[in-house]
Order: sequence, then C-alpha cells, then structure tokens
Amino acid sequence: MSTTVCQVMGFIVSSLGVAGCIISTAMDMWSTQDLYDNPVTAVFQYQGLWRSCVRQSSGFTECRPYFTILGLPAMFQAVRALMIVGIVLGILGLLVCIFALKCIRIGSMEDTAKANMTLTSGIMFIVAGLCAITGVSVFANMLVTNFWMSTANMYQGMQNIQTRYTFGSALFVGWVAGGLALVGGIMMCLACRGLVPEESHYKAVSYNASGRNISYRTGPYKVGSGYEPEVKTRKGAGYEEAPRSEEDGRRSYPSKYDYV
Repeated sequence: MSTTVCQVMGFIVSSLGVAGCIISTAMDMWSTQDLYDNPVTAVFQYQGLWRSCVRQSSGFTECRPYFTILGLPAMFQAVRALMIVGIVLGILGLLVCIFALKCIRIGSMEDTAKANMTLTSGIMFIVAGLCAITGVSVFANMLVTNFWMSTANMYQGMQNIQTRYTFGSALFVGWVAGGLALVGGIMMCLACRGLVPEESHYKAVSYNASGRNISYRTGPYKVGSGYEPEVKTRKGAGYEEAPRSEEDGRRSYPSKYDYV
C-alpha cells in the first residue's frame, strides 16, 4: 500500500512540476524593469524568453517577439534549450509513469516491468527538474551581472540613465517547478524498490534419479494355505530371480548301487 501511495504522490508532484515548467517558459516576466531610483514610471518594461513587452500607465501593453536567433546572447539561447529539454523529458516521463502505475493494469504486465518503467520515469523527472533549475539559475546570474554592470555605469556617468532589470515572477515559478519535478522523480525512484519482487535467499535443489532405470515386475498374487514356507525373491536392476522349487533345490548323491 505504501508503494502505491508513494508512486501516486510522485506522479502528482511531478505533474505539477512539469506544468510549472511549461508555464514558466511561456511567461513574459523573466526580467522586469527595476523602478528603484527611476524617475520615469509611466512606462514599465519586462522581458521573457520569447518576446519583450512594454506596459504604459494607461494600461496599454505592447509586446514584440524576438525576430532573430543569432543576434541573441549565447547564454540566453542556452536557457531556452534547457527549458525545452526539461519540458520534453517531463512529458515523456509522465507518459511512461501513467503506464507504470501499480493501480492501473494493462494486460498481463508483470511487476518487474512496472518497476523498470517507474525507475525510468523517475530518472526523467529528476533530469527535467535539474534542467529547469539550471536554466532559471543561469538566467538569474545573467540578470545579476547586468544589473551591477548597469549600476556601475550609472554612477560613472550620471547623465546617462540606463534601464536595469531585476528578477521576474517567471524565475520563481521555474525554481519551484524544478524543485517539484526533482522531488517527484526521487519519490518515483523510491517507489521502484517496492515494486521489485523479493527474491528468495534459498536456492531450490533438484534431486535427479540415477541414470540407470530400475524396473520392477510384479507377478500374480498367489494365495497360500498358511503352512507353506515363504519364498523370498531377489530383485535388482532389470533383474528378477524366479523362486526355486523343491526339485531344483534337492541335490542328488550317488547310491551304493551305482558302483556295482
């Protein structure tokens, strides 16, 4: 029962993690404009992995997608790739995990096959969570570096006001989603141990008969009067000795008339 609960809980937690990765990748608020010491507050800018947006104080929002791939920074493209790989692995892990659930019977699938599928899906969830956490952390590192570089440039030349960006809500969603996928994968790997059938520590020993076949033949049952002596027969491998008669057992000795 505990194995089934652990497996189902791992599936639910992993599903939430994969859904969070998809939502985080599609969100536009990966980086938001830092409004600290910014005199212009009528325009608010924020950027995502796929487009940048501008929201005015009147409520009008305009978004523009990135029309170039080669013009984007290499680390930015690496973050895209990591999030996409994490989503693909998470979806494949969910498909494998559905068929590996112990509460679902598909044909005559053995518990060993379900255990292998559970372990496979758990590894996929762990890798997907690591990809999401790594991608979000790389993007956050880029923001921190650009923020301090912009701050240094602003203090060097006070006449130039540069736009600084800070963490957006999509980063926190990605961190939480990656953590959920990682925890769900660990739970699936733990549930795999309970699905593996326990092997006996005692090996069965088979005793085979000797190579020479022993045949026993039975004769007809003879009813005696009770006064006749019991005749013992000797039985061997493929051999049967007939009982001796009185005439066969009587020895003949020469009489005195035979010498005349």
